[in-house]
Amino acid sequence: MTKDSGNSSFKAFLERKNIEISAKRYGIDALSAMAQGLFCSLLIGTIINTLGTQFHIGFLTNPVCNVSGVDYTVGGLCMAMTGPAMAIAIGYALKCPPLVLFSLATVGFAANGLGGAGGPLAVLFIAIIAAEVGKAVQGETKIDILVTPLVTIGVGVGLSAWWAPALGAAAMKVGTLIMWATELRPFMMGILVSVIVGVALTLPISSAAICAALGLTGLAGGAAVAGCCAQMIGFAVMSFPENKWGGLVSQGIGTSMLQMGNIVKNPRIWIGPTLASAITGPIATCIFHLQMNGAPVSSGMGTCGFVGQIGVYSGWVADIAAGTKTAITGMDWLGLILICFVLPAILAPLINMGCRKLGWVKDGDLTL
Repeated sequence: MTKDSGNSSFKAFLERKNIEISAKRYGIDALSAMAQGLFCSLLIGTIINTLGTQFHIGFLTNPVCNVSGVDYTVGGLCMAMTGPAMAIAIGYALKCPPLVLFSLATVGFAANGLGGAGGPLAVLFIAIIAAEVGKAVQGETKIDILVTPLVTIGVGVGLSAWWAPALGAAAMKVGTLIMWATELRPFMMGILVSVIVGVALTLPISSAAICAALGLTGLAGGAAVAGCCAQMIGFAVMSFPENKWGGLVSQGIGTSMLQMGNIVKNPRIWIGPTLASAITGPIATCIFHLQMNGAPVSSGMGTCGFVGQIGVYSGWVADIAAGTKTAITGMDWLGLILICFVLPAILAPLINMGCRKLGWVKDGDLTL
């Protein structure tokens, strides 16, 4: 067999198995689908928990089941399924046959659980490989019902044990940058923390997990909130002509990670929200002295379920109870509204308009 015939046979095998090794399939299709899986699990769960807590809805705050000694609320169940939801979404984008697709639930759970703050990134890489290997072996034996799940799960869990902790550690390197930035003066700290955490929010890593692990509160937490809001509200308003109200809601109170597939295609669409975060960050720290004295995880949530804003408000209430703050002032509310909603909604589209005039961004680049 010649080299050319061998290559032709391999290409024919990949075509028969619907395995397309391409930047579009992995960097756009799979990543976009994973963002939807994240939205339908972690983010929806966060929103449900927030609604239950703030409106005192017993059904949403009380445990609905106990698994291995752990109580789960409705939102908690959604959040526990983050890994499986992302992996199955990736498998769907890769056009996996049923046995492979369903096996990815276990792969996603393992990768996300072992990946820590880098869980979504681990799921992305590992689920793609496990899915393609599973597709390669599917239908090749008479005991496919056994072989396909065993191979898919075996490859996925094995890679999770091998790679996921390292990917989690790499994601936490972002945390090292953040902690270094918090030691700077408020102006520079505001810029760097806002930009870094905002970018982390949109990337397939968990900005919330990073902020929780670092205990990011105070002025740095306020800058983080500013950066996350600049990304979410910025993309939501920028893309309104393409995505209308559905896109406004899904990005504005869901996640800007929905745009990652488009960012891979044209990174310049990221300029508007990122520069907006570089502006709102120091405004938050130097002018309004916006602080996150609620739960550190809220620093990395932005407007997702309005968790960031609720965190800031709960911090105000806690400070008043502790005697370190006398009252919630009009300036407090003005700063929160401007930083989280108004300025991102104005700055990001304006900056993006400049990018469009330069020919860097065109119609359809932000379509979900």
